[in-house]
Amino acid sequence: QLQASGGGLVQAGDSLRLSCAASGRTFSRYVMGWFRQAPGKEREFVAAISDYSGNTYYADSVKGRFTISRDDAINTVYLQMSSLKPEDTAVYYCAAGLYYGTTTYYTKSIDYWGQGTLVTVSS
Repeated sequence: QLQASGGGLVQAGDSLRLSCAASGRTFSRYVMGWFRQAPGKEREFVAAISDYSGNTYYADSVKGRFTISRDDAINTVYLQMSSLKPEDTAVYYCAAGLYYGTTTYYTKSIDYWGQGTLVTVSS
């Protein structure tokens, strides 16, 4: 129900935009988010965007470089990534949860996960 796309191989400093297309139901009432998992590491929160108000939340490691947005008319969430670094290399997953609260709460309360899309940043 969540299909992520847009990953690829880029060089450090480049930009890339990930997309997450939702299907099967309307996700306009969900807080949509992106997580990532680097090789040998646990999955971590990257960004989230709330419903209606459009409030955004970012991990400190991506703040100022990544921008999350949503287009509920086409049930799609985006992650615009700029100034990419080798440490951004990971499989990126989109997700949907009903309430943000805190990053920890949101991470534990995800209702839907998409499949991942691989982003590789070379130095």
